[in-house]
Amino acid sequence: MATYGQFCSMARAHEVLGGRWTLLIVRELLGGATRFNDIRRGIPRISRTVLSERLQALVLEGVVSRADGPRGPEYRLTQAGEELGALVGALATWGQRWLPRRTDQEDIDLEPLLEGMRRGVRSEALPREPLVVRLDIDGRGPRFMLLKATEVSFCTQNPGFPEPLRVKASLACLVAWWRGDIGFIEAQRAGLSIEGPRALARAFPGWFHRYPFAGVKPVRITYPTPPAPRSIGELPRHSVAQGDPDDRSPAHSLSEPHRRR
Repeated sequence: MATYGQFCSMARAHEVLGGRWTLLIVRELLGGATRFNDIRRGIPRISRTVLSERLQALVLEGVVSRADGPRGPEYRLTQAGEELGALVGALATWGQRWLPRRTDQEDIDLEPLLEGMRRGVRSEALPREPLVVRLDIDGRGPRFMLLKATEVSFCTQNPGFPEPLRVKASLACLVAWWRGDIGFIEAQRAGLSIEGPRALARAFPGWFHRYPFAGVKPVRITYPTPPAPRSIGELPRHSVAQGDPDDRSPAHSLSEPHRRR
């Protein structure tokens, strides 16, 4: 592993955690994923090879433990890994507060959203009888969300349960609601629709704990108005008389006093 050559513990920690994908893997483990494919479902763009390498590195550093389970290897955070929850939460909070939220301009995958919705289901709020919600997102193949008190899963075909609700939306609109950018009513105004019995349609948004950081509001950045450029006549006479080259070039020194980079 390449090092920064520094004694600083922040630098040493970054050597372990600063690689591409690493903190996203930690995020997935914090969210409850324990198996290789579960982790990859939340990070679909990572290759199997890279995911395997990152997991091995985290095991070697004592951040993750690996054990054989009934269906193959299982990965869990150690005490050292659990402490990273504060770091992941701080980064997510910072992103919610300071990064622009323009879902129509963002390069977003559907799978992480569906996985987040699956994990966010409030089983205690679901109807007594199992049901399936059909999701039609951006004209992609339909996805079917099975909602049971004991199981929540996504399928590409209805697994054989009643299908009373159909949700139609763009991916940008659904993400904006899930992330907390807009409320559910605003999402409906933006094109999200639910077809089915009115009682179930009204209850739908309450079946989920949204994105854990949905309540973090963005900071509204306002920039001060730049002062109006002064004319050459307003400059101190001694500045010009002394032959200061900056003062002899008012177009350069005064017309763009606060250029934004």
